Amino acid sequence: MSSSKSGAEAGDRNPDAAIRLQDVTKVYRIYARPEDRLIQMATLGRVRRFREYPAVNGVSFEVLQGETIGIIGRNGSGKSTLLQMIGGGLHQTSGIIEQKGKLYSLQLGTGFAPEFTGRENAYLGAAIIGMSKSDVETKMDSILEFAGIGDFIDRPVKTYSSGMYARLAFAVAAHLPTDILLVDEVLAVGDLAFSQKCMRFIHEFKSRGTLLLCAHDLSSVMALCSRVIWMDGGKVRMIGPTKEVCDEYRRAIELEGDSTAELKFGGRRGERPPENPPPPDHRSEMLRSSSLANEIKVFDFDDNAAWIGARSGSIVSAGLKNPAGLPVTNLSGGENIVFEITAKADADLERPILGFTVRDRHGQAVFADNTFLTYRQDNIVTRAGETIVARFAFQMPYLPTGDYGITVALATGNQAEHIKQHRVEDAIFFHVLSSHVAKGLMGIPMQSITMETLGEGGQEFSA
Repeated sequence: MSSSKSGAEAGDRNPDAAIRLQDVTKVYRIYARPEDRLIQMATLGRVRRFREYPAVNGVSFEVLQGETIGIIGRNGSGKSTLLQMIGGGLHQTSGIIEQKGKLYSLQLGTGFAPEFTGRENAYLGAAIIGMSKSDVETKMDSILEFAGIGDFIDRPVKTYSSGMYARLAFAVAAHLPTDILLVDEVLAVGDLAFSQKCMRFIHEFKSRGTLLLCAHDLSSVMALCSRVIWMDGGKVRMIGPTKEVCDEYRRAIELEGDSTAELKFGGRRGERPPENPPPPDHRSEMLRSSSLANEIKVFDFDDNAAWIGARSGSIVSAGLKNPAGLPVTNLSGGENIVFEITAKADADLERPILGFTVRDRHGQAVFADNTFLTYRQDNIVTRAGETIVARFAFQMPYLPTGDYGITVALATGNQAEHIKQHRVEDAIFFHVLSSHVAKGLMGIPMQSITMETLGEGGQEFSA
C-alpha cells in the first residue's frame, strides 16, 4: 500500500505549515532487569544491557494552518508518543519538529502537574502560552462553569478521575488564545452532555485554529478531520483523505483480526460521481415544487467495487426500486422505496444475513439495517448454487446535499458472531442535488406537523 507524501517527506518546506515533522524518531531503552540499568550506568555504557525499542520511527509530515488532521492506529502504534513529542512533553531521539503558533495539548495523564490544584494548573497552562495571571483571573469563573467540577478545582489534580481531568483540560483549552490544539483520546471520557459541549468547542476551534486529533473512535475522526495519518508499528502507514484512509484502516483491522475464516479481498475503490405503506410526508408536494426539493440521483451497482469476505457466497446485484419493483435512477426524500440485494451461494450458507449501510462523503454511517432481526428464529440454510434475495421497504429519509455510498453485505451467523462472506464497499453511489435539511445527518419524513395556541381565544393553525 502506498501512502501519499507530504511536503515534509518530499523535503520542501511549506510556509503555511503550522506543524512540520522531518524524520522524527523516538527510541526507548528496554532493560530486562532493574540491575541492568545500574550496570549500564556503572560501566559508562561500555557494557550494553538494554535493547532499543523505536516507539516512533522516521515519521515525516506537515499540518497546514487551519487544517484538522486525525491520527489513527492500534494501541502501541506510536500515536500518543507522537503527540507528546509535538506537544513538548517528550523529546525526540532524532529528527526535526517545528511549529508555528501557540500550542496547547489535551492529553489524559499529561500536561497538568499532579501535585497542583486544578486552579493552579489553569494558571500554569496559561503561563506556558504567554498569558498573564490577571488575564486568567478574568476568565476563571467561565473556566469553572465550563469544567463543572465544583470544589475539586482547589484539590490536587492527582485526586481527579479521568472524566474530571478531561473536564478541566477542555475548560482551560476553551479559554486560552491557542493557535494549535492537540487532542489525544480525551473525547472518549465524560458524560454525554459534556462530550457534546466539547464537540461544540472543537467545531468552533476548527474555524480559527489548527487541530491534531488522536482517537480510536473513527466516527469522530471522520466527522472532524479533512486528512488522516495512519500510524502502524511506529511508522506512517498511510496519509490521505479521511474516508480513504479510514476505509483502508478498517479493512486492515478486519483482515488481521479475523479468526473465524480466512478473509479475502479484491475489487477497486470507485470514484464518487459528480404491508400498507405509511402516509407520505404532508409537505412533500410543497417541497417538490420548491428549491428545497430533496432530489436524489442514483448510480448503478458497481460489481467491481472494493470488497472483503470469505466468499462462500457473493453479492451479485443491489439497487433501489419503486414499490412496483421497477428500478429507479431518480427519486426524492420522503418517497416509499425498496432496496433489493441479491446474493448467490457458492457453498451451503447457514443462517445467511443480508444488509446495507448508507454512508455520507465523510464515511459516517447515516442509516443501516439487515435481515437478522426479522429471521432470527428461522434456521435458514441456502444451498450451494441457490440465490437469496432481500428486500427492505422504507420511506427514503431527507438527506443533506452531497454524495453518498451504499455498502452491501452478506454474512452468516448472527449480529454478535458472524462470518463476513462478501461485503462490497460503496457498491452504489447516489447524489443529493438539493435539500431542506440544514442540521443533522438526515431528516425524517413527517406524517403531520400541527401548531396551536392555548388559552382564551386559542386557535389551531393549518397549512
